[in-house]
Amino acid sequence: MTPSQRIAAAIAAFNNQRFEQARGLVADLLEGEEANVDALNLAAACARALGQAGEAERCARRAIACAPDHAASWNNLGIMLQDQGRAAEAEAAYLRAVALQPAYADAHYHLGLLYQQGGAFAAAAEAHERALTLRPHHALNSANLGVVLERLGRLEEAERRFGDAVTLDPNDVDSLQRRASLLHRLGRLDEAAACFHAARSLRPQSAELWNNSAVLDASLKRHAAAEAGYRRALALRPGYPDAWHNLGLLYMQRRRFPESLAALGEYRALRPDDIEGLNSLANLYQHMGRDADAEAAYRRALVLRPAYAKTLNNLATLLQRQGRLAEAETVYREAAAADPGYPEPRWNLGFLLLAQGRLDEGWPWMEARYDPALARPIARAPRLAFPQWRGESLAGKSIVVWPEQGFGDQIQFVRYLPLLKAAGARHVTLVCHDPLLPLLRTAPGADTVFGAGDVARLEAHDFWVFMLSLPMHFHTSLDNLPAALPYLAADPVRSARWQARLASVQAAGRAGAGLRVGQRVGLRVGLVWRGFAGHVNDTHRSLPGLEALAPLWSIPNVSFFGLQRGMDGEPAPGTTGAFALTELGPEIGDFGDTAAIVEALDLVICVDTAVAHVAGALGKPCWVLLPAVHPDWRWLVDRHDTPWYPKVLRLYRQQRAGEWEQVVREVTADLATLAGM
Repeated sequence: MTPSQRIAAAIAAFNNQRFEQARGLVADLLEGEEANVDALNLAAACARALGQAGEAERCARRAIACAPDHAASWNNLGIMLQDQGRAAEAEAAYLRAVALQPAYADAHYHLGLLYQQGGAFAAAAEAHERALTLRPHHALNSANLGVVLERLGRLEEAERRFGDAVTLDPNDVDSLQRRASLLHRLGRLDEAAACFHAARSLRPQSAELWNNSAVLDASLKRHAAAEAGYRRALALRPGYPDAWHNLGLLYMQRRRFPESLAALGEYRALRPDDIEGLNSLANLYQHMGRDADAEAAYRRALVLRPAYAKTLNNLATLLQRQGRLAEAETVYREAAAADPGYPEPRWNLGFLLLAQGRLDEGWPWMEARYDPALARPIARAPRLAFPQWRGESLAGKSIVVWPEQGFGDQIQFVRYLPLLKAAGARHVTLVCHDPLLPLLRTAPGADTVFGAGDVARLEAHDFWVFMLSLPMHFHTSLDNLPAALPYLAADPVRSARWQARLASVQAAGRAGAGLRVGQRVGLRVGLVWRGFAGHVNDTHRSLPGLEALAPLWSIPNVSFFGLQRGMDGEPAPGTTGAFALTELGPEIGDFGDTAAIVEALDLVICVDTAVAHVAGALGKPCWVLLPAVHPDWRWLVDRHDTPWYPKVLRLYRQQRAGEWEQVVREVTADLATLAGM
């Protein structure tokens, strides 16, 4: 055979992993005058495959000696040197290869791998992108670029590159799984589920895939599927710590506390000194009301890792719930200092300071509420082509006030719009959630009002600002907060209609009570006993049912009206014939109706929900029932009035978690006084 034929035969043997045979076929082409650069490179590859690093390097250097300007030889030498951990020499070899042949895709790719291995991710991305420009259909290159972009935090680009890798190689399970995880993080949950399903079909025995797809199911609240996924992962790998941990967290979320305790026990048996396991166990104890055990677990975790921000934050949350506010503040500050990039303690500290009335201190900390790193961001920054307002001069400028959080927050803080005008803003555009549009359309200080569903028509402005950042920018304290009431008004047409509707109810009441025409049947009192079920604290803030308010019906000359539906789109809980209640909820279309009804009432009695803010903004008396667990910061600590709605809102506070009887007794006594008993 000619040298060319022998090299071709050796390549075929190499591709069939017959490395000794391949090297033997070219043995006489490696030395002396017969030395052949292709044979030497092939011999280097065979030695590398056989684990003979020194011989591989010798052959690669011999190839360069034979042909110093042969780019492939420099690339191969780089591979041999990289294998040995000689990164600087490998980089020099790859750079020599691309200098000799700038369009050499393989050398750019291996240079990218070298930078990736060394943690130089920006350089790695540049090299991988160059390689893909030269060779677009290289699946491994796309996959590695995806890994690098993910490390750089360029998640959407990374997801696209993993998608390219899977398109080029549909059996690339690793890229499928990485893409699924990124889609999960990006909130594209249905696409993530499809990716996990495809990956599991290719690798059904992968415990990791079952565990990770179950995490997605849990986030989609597909609890049965999540439990089945974790159980499948554990059947495949009984000692799989992450699956035990995740299963314990799922049971905790579902309030299946004994099962959660058992699962977390399995996890801690596998990882007894793991901080996350101790944190989860302590969190479970909190949920179970075992505060002493929770605090002990947090403090054990801090012995293992003294300045761990997550543990410090969780401990501070426990201390705050117990009313140990000074201790909680100290620990929150320790957590924030320990990890400035971890937003939870900053948000919680802001909440704590505001609740104590230390408003000017608290507002800057509360800016953490829209940090994307927050486990549950309270607000999300809009994608607008103009910058967020950071306190610059507004003289002659236009600004968009962006909505955030719940309906009540927007009603409470829309009072700040006139301050923007007073600061010189030429044009103030308010964006609000659509159900609020009829109420806020005429809000003082707003030149234009858009519903959130219509923001596509929003024109360019100089700035945008979150609505709840306005108190910070105006340095609001208890001494200067804008509290002139009322600052909103119901639509006159709706008011007339609802006045007539309530009058018709009272007319029927007059007839039933045998009263003269025109004689009013006592007080008109609106009731709201449940808030939006999706609220993070709804378990504590909402009453178990209308029956919790039963003592109110012992007071004569009071007409009760249910406002339970229309604020959050959920149907009213069922009521019984034992309560004489006119249920207006099904007739409420939006907050324009809610405001008109409230204006026609004498009093609103409600839990902490948006109706309280409607009443306050209209200057209508309202009694608000507050839970003992995590009452909202705006009601401050231990007060029975509120500076946000002075002389209008009255606060009734639980003394013990879950016990509403004492609160309802106080409300009943005060209502009896108001009704003239």
